[in-house]
Amino acid sequence: MGTVFALWKRGLKAFIRNRTGLIFSLVFPFFFVYVFGAVFRNDHIENPIAYMLSGVIITTVFESSLNLASSTVDDMVSGFMKEVLVSPAKRIAVAFGQLLSAATVATLEGILILIIGLFIGIKFTTWTTPLFVLLGMICVGLVFSGVGLFLATIVRSGQTFQIVKTAVTLPLTFTSGAYIPLEMLPNSLKYVAYANPMTYATAFFRMIALEKTNLSTGELVKEGLAININGFIVTPFMSFIIIVAIGLIFLILSTKSFIKTDFSRINRSSNDASALWG
Repeated sequence: MGTVFALWKRGLKAFIRNRTGLIFSLVFPFFFVYVFGAVFRNDHIENPIAYMLSGVIITTVFESSLNLASSTVDDMVSGFMKEVLVSPAKRIAVAFGQLLSAATVATLEGILILIIGLFIGIKFTTWTTPLFVLLGMICVGLVFSGVGLFLATIVRSGQTFQIVKTAVTLPLTFTSGAYIPLEMLPNSLKYVAYANPMTYATAFFRMIALEKTNLSTGELVKEGLAININGFIVTPFMSFIIIVAIGLIFLILSTKSFIKTDFSRINRSSNDASALWG
């Protein structure tokens, strides 16, 4: 447990000390709100700003979870991870420490945007909503930090990881409905959106943040909170089940991959893109 806490604390300190990164992580989401705010044209949406902000918040949590996996790659290349594993610390404890660190920092970034959003459009009418919003962010942070750790253990190169991360985050972000409504996507991209886990995370989180839990299935579909896949309706509750299932899968995959990785064979030369599957 001490190893998990130490790695969690280390990641938190790195986040607090990186003030430039913190500022940009707050500026860019609101830039997207401004740019894409005009795209949302849906008569059924009461508060477009809150609708956009809820999508931006959960997207920020998602991207931050993956971004922090790059620190795992850096630790591998620098030799820090090898030094940690020389200690009595169990590998599974180190893996959980990395996961919790990434999820915590991602959640904190989401909270900071949420706090600012409370002054420009997001409103809560019950005290339980912020609690469920927080739990939603933690859940998504844990799920995608697992994805990030899995990618980190198979890529093992800082330069290559940035390429892979961009290749993963851009399509998942822009086909999730967070910035552009699914109904506005070309038919070919809609099928990409249906296979995109962020689509379900966005729909579920929006329902919580906008306090739409009492709407009928038809109303949820109209507001983009339930997903109509050729007549089959994926409700927000079903979206939550999908996200949890994906999280469990990548939790197992990432921890197994981390445990099996031979860190003694990773050195600074791993920065070469040829180390993608090395």
